[in-house]
Amino acid sequence: MRTKHTFRLPADLMTKLADHAGRKRVSQALIVEAALASHFSPDGADRLEAAVARRLDRIGRHLERLERHVAITNEALAVFVRFWLTSTPPLPDSALAAAQAKGRERYQGFVEALGRRLARGHTLADEVVTDVAGNAAEADGARDREDRDQR
Repeated sequence: MRTKHTFRLPADLMTKLADHAGRKRVSQALIVEAALASHFSPDGADRLEAAVARRLDRIGRHLERLERHVAITNEALAVFVRFWLTSTPPLPDSALAAAQAKGRERYQGFVEALGRRLARGHTLADEVVTDVAGNAAEADGARDREDRDQR
């Protein structure tokens, strides 16, 4: 048996209820009934906790990916700096001004290239994955050729 009740709701909440009922093509009373049943349900807190746990797990996985990308970036930068420092001879004082001017020009080109690359959405992590997958495929192909040659 159903009992009729009258409730006063704020205008904004009433608008949201009406919009939701219209989108779902159900009565407003059915939505209020479901909301009250969910609110008073003893497992409502468990469902909420499970939803929060899923969201936290997703955030955790996202943070792990970010950590991995930062680690790759740091290692790439460290390898480059080490290589640059060990392979670049010091400049004589007479060539320093010309080298600085050329360095500013090259840096500007670098910034422009970086801007284009970021605008296209290409990342170092994507390239590393592609390169590693390509190298693995090449190695597999070479092993297959060696196996055929040995037969």
